[in-house]
Amino acid sequence: MKQFFKMTLATVCGIAIFLLIAGFFLVISLAGMLASDSAPTKVKENSVFVIKLNGSVSERAESGTPFDAVLGMNDMSAMGLDDLIASIRKAKDNDDIKGIYLEGGVTEFDAPATAQQLRDALKDFKESGKWIVAYADQYLQANYYVVSVADKVYLNDNGMIDLRGLGGKGEYYKGLYDKIGVKYLVAKVGKYKSYVESNTLTGMSDYDREQRTVYLNGIWNYWLKEMAEGRGVKAEDLNQMANDSIMAFANPQYYVKAKLVDKVIFPDEVKAEIKGRLSLDKDDEIPQLTLSDMLNVKSNKKNDGDKIAVYYAYGSIVDSEAQNLLSGGGHCIVGKTTAEDLRKLADDDDVKAVVFRVNSGGGSANASEQIRHALKLIKEKKPLVVSMGGVAASGGYWISSPANCIFAEPTTITGSIGIFGLIPNFSGLVQDKLGVTFDGVTTNKFSDYETDLVLGKNTDEAMKYMQTYVDRGYQSFLDIVSEGRGLKPAQVDSIGQGRVWLATDAINIKLVDKLGSLDDAVKKAAELAKIDDYYTSAYPGKGSWLDTFMPKEDKGTYLDGKLQAEFKALLGDLYQPLMEIRQSIQNGNTIQARLQDDTRVK
Repeated sequence: MKQFFKMTLATVCGIAIFLLIAGFFLVISLAGMLASDSAPTKVKENSVFVIKLNGSVSERAESGTPFDAVLGMNDMSAMGLDDLIASIRKAKDNDDIKGIYLEGGVTEFDAPATAQQLRDALKDFKESGKWIVAYADQYLQANYYVVSVADKVYLNDNGMIDLRGLGGKGEYYKGLYDKIGVKYLVAKVGKYKSYVESNTLTGMSDYDREQRTVYLNGIWNYWLKEMAEGRGVKAEDLNQMANDSIMAFANPQYYVKAKLVDKVIFPDEVKAEIKGRLSLDKDDEIPQLTLSDMLNVKSNKKNDGDKIAVYYAYGSIVDSEAQNLLSGGGHCIVGKTTAEDLRKLADDDDVKAVVFRVNSGGGSANASEQIRHALKLIKEKKPLVVSMGGVAASGGYWISSPANCIFAEPTTITGSIGIFGLIPNFSGLVQDKLGVTFDGVTTNKFSDYETDLVLGKNTDEAMKYMQTYVDRGYQSFLDIVSEGRGLKPAQVDSIGQGRVWLATDAINIKLVDKLGSLDDAVKKAAELAKIDDYYTSAYPGKGSWLDTFMPKEDKGTYLDGKLQAEFKALLGDLYQPLMEIRQSIQNGNTIQARLQDDTRVK
């Protein structure tokens, strides 16, 4: 027995010593990776910036981890539009970088305007006299739109181009909800406010069909025009090709004949051409820079002069981070946090002007109003300019309205001035199908009105009050836009009603002041602040990779025990969105200024 304890103690001590040594080396490795990650990249002569269009591109990407380089994940998955554009500009200004190689793939852009802005940056690079070469095994539509700016577009010998036009079909759940005993109660203002339709109709309303037809055709025609210019063909010919056949099934040689690509070749032939452009010998290596490399290349721009703050607001507008976690995570605009950040910028004397960069389809009306109020405080002290990204609609327009000047990209989706309240009635499911009943005592008629609505009691009277509340909220929205845009409330109502507008149309109805980029918005802010020498500083700071390991706010639970298990088993994938709505009811966040559309494109 004594020998057993000796052996056990020795084993435990050995494990402890091993863990201590391993931990020491892990710390040293992390320190080395962090130092390596922060070290500036040295650019070799005759370098090529390689952009792998594979993964997703959104407004802004969070900071990666030190392990990404080791795992080869630096340029995969999520890419930030801000990082891509900044890197392309650095490549344009660096004499040792001779060109850009676009490696096509399957890329998802969070909105058509995101693809457009990336293409604009590449076009600016090309106009500097440097070259762009693109190659892919396949080009999905948004990829092809982006790479059509290149000097040469190549395709694999067995490749394809999926040029098909924009649009698609949405999902309508009313038929399913009828079967499981769920009914949605709606209070809304705006005949075009289509967010509720997926839960209350079995198909698209005429109003929604009208607005989608207009703005999708507007975006498609803009893309056609730019692709045609890039490839030296006619826009109507491109459109006809997409109409006449399924382009993805065409013979690769057809793409060459139609001038969609310059040549069908293999990867080694592309490499040989790039070597020729760099005047390299056959056996020479091509000096390459990835996106992560470019982020560490020193910029030629110096932080001299006065500071202009660029504040990025992107994602759904929510009252708390916990609500965002419930809806599947992703970046969000938290009302209270964003308002606090903006108040600090208002009080910061070093910040001479603020550019508020918006890319949001909206969300909580309450959070939107908190942010708008904070922006008004900025406007009272210094110039405030809004730069709209892919989407600035509904709550996204709410928070844009106070600006001195609003810029939007040509393919920005905006407007959607309207609000709604959406409450699920579970009575048919909970009581009729699951056999759960509820009873209790209240002191007043509406003491427990939220639960009554969910369970189907006193719905008509309660919804009458909610509709009055929504009507008042819509009038507030009209007044807010009226004040910010210098229009009469009746004028705003005529272009409101929840209607979604393309920026090229929105400029004609005074929802947008100018079509232009984030840079254009910054220049306007400098002009309004009457400063000549300035630099920009981005806010809020990107989250550290260490934040991944920090505990998140508790999501909470909404049903207990057996009932929760039965709901999950019965509803499957529907459980999460339904519980999100239930949580929004408990938080008093039933009123939403939100865009229905899924704006992602591939």
